[in-house]
Amino acid sequence: MRILLANPNTTQAVTDTIAAAARAVASPGTEIVPATARFGPRVIGTRAEMAIAEHGALDVLARDSTGCDAAIIGASIDSGLRAAREMFAIPVMGLTESALHVACLAGGRFGAVTLSHRSAYPLREMVEGYGLLSRCGGVRAADASPHDLLAAPDRVADLIVAEARILIEQNMVDVVVLIGAVMAQMVPRVQPHLPVPVVEGVSAAVALAEAMVRLKLPKARAGGYAALPKRELIGVDPALAARFSG
Repeated sequence: MRILLANPNTTQAVTDTIAAAARAVASPGTEIVPATARFGPRVIGTRAEMAIAEHGALDVLARDSTGCDAAIIGASIDSGLRAAREMFAIPVMGLTESALHVACLAGGRFGAVTLSHRSAYPLREMVEGYGLLSRCGGVRAADASPHDLLAAPDRVADLIVAEARILIEQNMVDVVVLIGAVMAQMVPRVQPHLPVPVVEGVSAAVALAEAMVRLKLPKARAGGYAALPKRELIGVDPALAARFSG
C-alpha cells in the first residue's frame, strides 16, 4: 500500500516531521510518499493563506498521487479536502477530520489544543462543518508557533499540557486532540502528564487511510462527490488541468 502525504505549505521541515511520524505508525508494507507544495505559504495561519494552500494541496495531489492507494493532506486546516475527494477516486484524508473522528470513537466529548489563538477561529468552524460541534468541549491555544515547537518541543509540550488540563478539569472532556501537522511529535511528550487519551492527526489519518483502502469503497457516480465534469482550466499545472479533462 502506498499513501501520499501531501504537505500544502512549503516548509520542508514540516514535511519531514509528519513523514517520520506517519512511517512510525504505518502498518508493515505501507509506504509513505511525502510531497511538499511548490508554492504558497511557509506556514498556513490566515484565511488568505488557507485559500492559497487549497490550490497548493490540489496541485500536489494531481502531480504526485499516481500509483498511490490513498492520500493524506498534511495540514491542520485540511486544505482542499472536499475538493480532493471530488477530484480523486482514491481515499483522501485530512489531519484534523481524522483526529476528531478518532477522538469521538475514544470518548464522549473532546477538547482541542492548537498552537495559536488565531487558528482557533477556523478550527471551530471546521468542527461545526464536520458536524461535531455537540461533541466539542472546547478549544484552547498554547500560544506558540510551529517554529517554537520545532526548536523547543519540551517547552511547548509544557504549554500544551497546561491548556489540556484546563479542558479536562473545567470543560470535562474525555479526549484531547492536538491540532496541527507539527503536533505529530508531541503525543509521547504530553500523554504521560494527562489522564485522558491524546490524539493527533497524522497517526489518526494513517490508520484511517489504511482502513479505507481495505474497505475498497467505489468512487461515487452521483451526488456532490461524483467525478468531475469536463472543464477547461487556464494557467494551472498540466497535471491539475488534466483532472478536468472528463
